[in-house]
Amino acid sequence: MSENQKPKYYITTAIAYTSGKPHIGNTYEIVLADAIARYKRSQGYDVFFQTGTDEHGQKIELKANEAGITPKEFVDNVSTEIKRIWDLMDTSYDKFIRTTDADHEKQVQKIFKKLYDQGDIYKGYYEGMYCTPCESFFTESQLVDGKCPDCGREVQPAKEEAYFFKMSKYADRLIEHINTHPEFIQPVSRKNEMMNNFLLPGLQDLCVSRTSFKWGIPVDFDPKHVTYVWLDALTNYITGIGYDADGNSTEQFGKLWPADLHLIGKDIIRFHTIYWPIFLMALGLPLPKQVFGHPWLLQGDGKMSKSKGNVLYADELVDFFGVDAVRYFVLHEMPFENDGVITWELMVERLNSDLANTLGNLVNRTVSMTNKYFGGTVTDKGVAEEVDADLKSVIEKTPKAVEEKMDGLRVADAITEIFNLFKRCNKYIDETMPWALAKDAAKKDRLETVLWNLIQGISAGAELLESFMPSTSRKILEQLGGGHVTDKPEILFQRLDLEEVMKKVEELHPHVEEAETSDNADGGAEEKAVIDIEPKDEITFDQFGAMQFQVGEIIACEEVKKSKKLLCSQVKIGSQVKQIVSGIKAHYTPEEMVGKKVMVLVNLKPAKLAGVLSEGMLLCAEDADGNLSLMVPEKDMPAGAEIC
Repeated sequence: MSENQKPKYYITTAIAYTSGKPHIGNTYEIVLADAIARYKRSQGYDVFFQTGTDEHGQKIELKANEAGITPKEFVDNVSTEIKRIWDLMDTSYDKFIRTTDADHEKQVQKIFKKLYDQGDIYKGYYEGMYCTPCESFFTESQLVDGKCPDCGREVQPAKEEAYFFKMSKYADRLIEHINTHPEFIQPVSRKNEMMNNFLLPGLQDLCVSRTSFKWGIPVDFDPKHVTYVWLDALTNYITGIGYDADGNSTEQFGKLWPADLHLIGKDIIRFHTIYWPIFLMALGLPLPKQVFGHPWLLQGDGKMSKSKGNVLYADELVDFFGVDAVRYFVLHEMPFENDGVITWELMVERLNSDLANTLGNLVNRTVSMTNKYFGGTVTDKGVAEEVDADLKSVIEKTPKAVEEKMDGLRVADAITEIFNLFKRCNKYIDETMPWALAKDAAKKDRLETVLWNLIQGISAGAELLESFMPSTSRKILEQLGGGHVTDKPEILFQRLDLEEVMKKVEELHPHVEEAETSDNADGGAEEKAVIDIEPKDEITFDQFGAMQFQVGEIIACEEVKKSKKLLCSQVKIGSQVKQIVSGIKAHYTPEEMVGKKVMVLVNLKPAKLAGVLSEGMLLCAEDADGNLSLMVPEKDMPAGAEIC
């Protein structure tokens, strides 16, 4: 098939903000996109994979001033570092766009003018509370405890002249598009969140220019204004492939647009499924086929943040575990909808069990036995036994199973299917016992057939593994050689000692230990904080058994308008949906709630709170300062699973 005959596939990541070095949670997205891009190429698609950096805004201007350099010097340094990390992680992007690229800046100015000329943008004044880190304005009613509803930081009053985009003009069209294209926003919980919390209540006009700082793309017909972040950043998806607002777009743009997949973090789903589609409608362009808002990769039990001191970086992890081990971990440990967790301990456990044992030891044993018993070369002697059939069935079924998972963007599940094949190969060794066959000369052909079957199974898995662990895939296939194995097996993954790893981590990050302990007056270290509470009366097992606890999935959530403390959640439990009101508004935004799997007391007698019916209770933990944390299952469990 020629290049022109291949179906196209255009995939993008969100462009990384150049405020600093990306942590492993940021890096997860580029690795996820790379796995999808590589898999699509393996299926015969003509893939174009774009990523890059978002480089304008007040936050950058402030950081550059603090560093004593120009904003351009600042973003040059950070963008170079981001690109280095993306390259380190063996990602196969086709274009790395920067929003300071001259051709991008020119097109943003032309897009702004086009939208202004057709009446979609108008000049006015903005007055509200401004969050500099999020570069967003909020009304008083949108704040949570007087702070930014997105990041929880302090906000400042601001008033300035600005241009606005008429969002409401296109809202009904967007609602109709979402309703008629159920695949457009994934997972479904993100779609419900956008519809219920933003679109259906009504859209406010969007501020698209600023005058209080200078580091941005100037509005060419009103130079005291610079283009505000989202109209600048989002348009990279079309400017990067040759869009021209004057109608002279390139052949590449005609071929690639609309994008097949925008891959983004769940925290910016609103901008990509509301603002971006409306901008495209105003430009007369088709909407992207799908926007996938992936969950977060959390460090321990919290979102990574430099202010919390819990940040892990990709290059640091690579130094300990290697590129492919890190790729495996971030892809395999991230559920489809719920947040994943990364810790040093879990990384070591996965490397030792999945990579060194299940995969590495399998390849090592197979190569060693082929060399020992047949001088490194085997063929299919056709001496089959009943046990072979199941292995061959798994070999045949795995590519289809992987394809099904990847078509649904369930990347972690796709990797699990591949490792199930490797596990089946290990079981096959235990079932056939090649070392026992080798003792009987009459069974030499059977032994050779067994090793041939093993090589076929491992090779099939290794070929599928290329999308996720490209270097490892290549090393395995080179060792197996289609039946003529390498003279000496290469150790793919070296087992690590957890204590040794943690010692090195402590040397690298002494603040980790300091953050967990503090000095007593006598110079000792306090234990981690514990809480004692007033004990309640004992209950019998029968009393406990009368309470029904199940896993629920929050599919929608909104504020209770008559209350400052309450959120109202729609919780899917099995085939039912229950409405549950909880006093957790100070600790979670409605957006954060949607998509969570939570523990629910299901058979609590219904009651009205602030006039709203509540049909159950969400379980939370509370610390000494009154901070609440929802109780969530350690592993991904289906909605309705019984808690016992």
